[in-house]
Amino acid sequence: MGTGAAMAPVAVEVWRGERVESRHRASLAVVDRDGRCVLAVDEPEMPVYLRSAIKPLQAIPLVESGAADAFGLEEAEFALACASHGGKPTHLRRVSAWLARLGLDEPALACGPHPPSHGPSAELLAARGERPSRLHNNCSGNHPGMLTLARHLGAPVTGYERPGHPVQRAVRAVLDALTDGSPLDPPPIDGCGVPTWAMPARALALAFARFGTPDDLPPPRAEACRRIALAILREPLMVAGSGRLRTALLELGGGPIAKTGAEGVYAAALPGRGLGLALKVEDGAARAAEVALLAALTRLGWLAGPVPRDLARFVRPTLRNHAGTEVGSIRPAPGWLEEPA
Repeated sequence: MGTGAAMAPVAVEVWRGERVESRHRASLAVVDRDGRCVLAVDEPEMPVYLRSAIKPLQAIPLVESGAADAFGLEEAEFALACASHGGKPTHLRRVSAWLARLGLDEPALACGPHPPSHGPSAELLAARGERPSRLHNNCSGNHPGMLTLARHLGAPVTGYERPGHPVQRAVRAVLDALTDGSPLDPPPIDGCGVPTWAMPARALALAFARFGTPDDLPPPRAEACRRIALAILREPLMVAGSGRLRTALLELGGGPIAKTGAEGVYAAALPGRGLGLALKVEDGAARAAEVALLAALTRLGWLAGPVPRDLARFVRPTLRNHAGTEVGSIRPAPGWLEEPA
């Protein structure tokens, strides 16, 4: 959030017993492909960092350039290029095989090592006394996509993560086109080593509106967007993993194509409506971003009627103590989406 800006409204409350214990503030922008605002809470021009929400957009040059077809990528690898995966064995095998096809191995990845975000996989790694590798990084499927593009362009694979590298310049060109030149310079560096641009929430929503409903884009780019979106829908476990909200949304089919980013960011395309959504929780809390996202989808009419079983636990999560006793809940704040646009 910007210095001196008015505080965003409270979007999510955390209740313990009969009282509110914590509150999370959030901003929201929903726009159509022409940039017309459908719904806004707080200031839609407030810059936010894209973080991992950028990944479906980062994959566009990989497909549009012909690199994906030149290297025989499958839908699972398209999905991995958009992934913040859990570091499960199936993710590691796919990434390793992809790197081998490029004539590369783990040290070629610019992302550093961290334990798998999938709990059982992390526990198994620790039980074996093994240290996490770069393959376990939740972005390790995203980076081979960039390395594939580098190979296809005849560019060095070393330094592919740097802002001036042809791969990152290609990503920036896509962002400029989809957001009408909204990325702010200079880009800082994300946790996995690649640039992460800031732009207004409205612009991020616009990019996802055009990604999800690409009819007005140049034919090669429109086809790339369709292929990436289809892969995300068909391979949701590659994009994230079991037990996650974005996986549950994708597995329902026909709904939003949502991608989360660190620090409470969510972006989503609603292809059936020609809309894009961008959400930012001010304090960066992921627990609030999930609840706020589902509240927004409900307001937009996507979750009208009974909530599907796989989503119910995300709508109003239950708080439990270490003994498993229910002690509270996380819920949308009353009146949040009734704030004036």
